[in-house]
Amino acid sequence: MMKHYLHTSRKGESPPPSKTSNSGVTYVHWGKKRCPKDAEIVYRGQVGGNNYLTKGGGVNYLCLPNDPENGRHQSSSNDQVYGTEYRLGSSSKPFGWSESMHYKEVPCAVCYQKHRSTVLMIPGRKTCYKGWNSEYNGYLLSDHSTHFRRDYACVDRKAEPLDNKSVGEHGAYFYALRTKCGSLRCPPYTNEADVLCVVCSK
Repeated sequence: MMKHYLHTSRKGESPPPSKTSNSGVTYVHWGKKRCPKDAEIVYRGQVGGNNYLTKGGGVNYLCLPNDPENGRHQSSSNDQVYGTEYRLGSSSKPFGWSESMHYKEVPCAVCYQKHRSTVLMIPGRKTCYKGWNSEYNGYLLSDHSTHFRRDYACVDRKAEPLDNKSVGEHGAYFYALRTKCGSLRCPPYTNEADVLCVVCSK
C-alpha cells in the first residue's frame, strides 16, 4: 500500500509579515473636526443619521465627508439621511458642556492610527485598561428614549459644533445618556449619572 506523507518543508515560504508594516486601525472621532494627537486624519465631516421620527432605515450614525461625490437626484419615499444635532437642555446636557451648542450640528473626523491592530470603545470608563492606548475620552450619547432606536456614540468630552448655525432643523439627535439603577447594579454604578466612555487602541 502506498503511504502518503505530509510535506513539511518550509523552503520557499514567504517570511512572516513585519510587525512594523503599514497595518493600522481607523475610528471616528465624534464631536470633533480633527483627530487626536499622533493619529492621521483620513477626512473631516459632519455626523449624519436617520430622522428621529422615522421607524425604518438605519440606526447607526454616519460620518459624512465634507467633500461628497453626490449621486444623481431622485425623488422618492426612500429613507433619507439627515444631519445630527446636539440636544443640550440645562438638565439633559453632559456635565461641563455649554447649552450654547443646543440645536447645532455635530462634526466628526475619521482617524487612522498606525501600527495598531485593534480599536475598542469602553462604556462607563474614561481611562483605558493596562496595555491599551487612549485615543480620546468623552460621554456616551444617543437619541432620546421616546424616539426610535439609535446606536451609541462616544462623543469627545471637549465636543464642538460644526458651525455657529443653530435653528433646530430636525434630523438625528445626540442626547446624553444617564444610568438607571435596578437591573444595572449600583454599586458599582450610581443612579442618574452621565455615562463616560473612552476609545482605546492596541
